[in-house]
Amino acid sequence: MDNNNIYTVLMTAITVLGSAAAFRFYEKRSMRKERDEDFIRHDCKDRISKLEALLVESAKEKDEMRQQILGLVAEVASLRTELKYLTDRNRTSI
Repeated sequence: MDNNNIYTVLMTAITVLGSAAAFRFYEKRSMRKERDEDFIRHDCKDRISKLEALLVESAKEKDEMRQQILGLVAEVASLRTELKYLTDRNRTSI
């Protein structure tokens, strides 16, 4: 019976030590998972901020280009009018 008690004590000790090691393992694993999730969350926030800044910048560039196009359209219309006037004047003088 003495051997039986010793085996029982040894099995209990091994189980307790194994449980403590398993608990530390799962605790570290959980902390690592939380850090990874935090990293991903912060990375996504940074990327979103950069994309929003790029979106605002591209909207400003689009508005500037639209103004330039409107100016060029007005200039082309003016040149067409002038060309038509000069063409008509040249035809009448011949």
